[in-house]
Amino acid sequence: MISFNNTEIAFKSKSDKDLKRAFRLFKIVGIPFLVKIGKPITNIAIQLKLPIQGIIKRTIFKQFCGGETIPDCQEKIDELANSGIGTILDYSVEGKVKEEDFDATTEEIIAALDKGFNNPKIPFGVFKVTGICRFDLLEKINSTTEKLNDKEKAEYQRLLQRIEKISSRANERKTPVFIDAEESWIQDGIDRIAYEMMAKYNKEEAYIYNTIQIYRHDRLEHLKKQTSIAKDNGYKLGIKLVRGAYMEKERARSLEKSYPSPIQKDKASTDNDFNLALVWLVENIDDISFCAGSHNEDSNILLTTLMQEKGIESTDKRIHFAQLLGMSDHISYNLAYNNYNVAKYVPYGPVNEVLPYLLRRADENTSVAGQTSRELSLIIQETKRRKAQD
Repeated sequence: MISFNNTEIAFKSKSDKDLKRAFRLFKIVGIPFLVKIGKPITNIAIQLKLPIQGIIKRTIFKQFCGGETIPDCQEKIDELANSGIGTILDYSVEGKVKEEDFDATTEEIIAALDKGFNNPKIPFGVFKVTGICRFDLLEKINSTTEKLNDKEKAEYQRLLQRIEKISSRANERKTPVFIDAEESWIQDGIDRIAYEMMAKYNKEEAYIYNTIQIYRHDRLEHLKKQTSIAKDNGYKLGIKLVRGAYMEKERARSLEKSYPSPIQKDKASTDNDFNLALVWLVENIDDISFCAGSHNEDSNILLTTLMQEKGIESTDKRIHFAQLLGMSDHISYNLAYNNYNVAKYVPYGPVNEVLPYLLRRADENTSVAGQTSRELSLIIQETKRRKAQD
């Protein structure tokens, strides 16, 4: 069975300086109070145009991002490829509201897909629908009661054209694209579009992947239903499976608006459904391609075991593992060392504009039980190993 305890493999590409920087960073994000006060302070400093960009770029940006542009990311792409790990270029600019910005983001997503053409170092592209459309419009599209006015209908058509453009390019360039999941109150509309694109472009193999967040208690059944629909309609289902990223926001909104929470009752239920989903995906692999986006060691080990039991080669391109850049290197690098298909999400974009993403990463490391302490313990273990060899 694969082990994630080999820190020599996990940190082979990291210098002593890299390890020290990561150690200090995870120490800070392991203190909830500092993360809590750090977020508004950072935002205020940016708004006041205080000279903190350099500090951000040398610390949290360097840990979790590949660069500000696609060419900037080349060094990270090559570094990961040297260890058998692919790159998922993720243009992580958020919060735009103008149509010209949405068009520019669409072109950036397409440029990332073009970068993946005939390039095994870049196995996937990715985008968020909120990166190419107003959130308020998506919320209205999702509603069963609200109707779009003529201006909104035209806006919606432009969104569909952008997604069509991205999807057709993914198919043309043979670079599959993930459509990231978002909040439950806009997700149904995103799902409809994603599955329409699959029906059109996934006839032979999966080029369009929808994302399923298993922290929602209805998603395992959703996965099973979509598997049947795909089979009945003759296309391959493309799925990125994750636990999810909006849990606290989801619970708060359901309380505020007095509707049943879509969230699992506890972490154990989420973990159980995630693992049941992995079993389902592997059992239906003839009709599905999927990526398991997980920082959970047990789930990654389970997937390797399921593949072995079913006689699926570790290099079968229908199954990928993925983690975020700067996190869980012990999982990514040890999986790659054992010849599994592994990719890292590599966010990029101007420092100021990817700050919301970076602050979420800090939040995630603070809130996920054991995440920061595990990262720190592995860095300490590797530091001691290197000193013992000196």
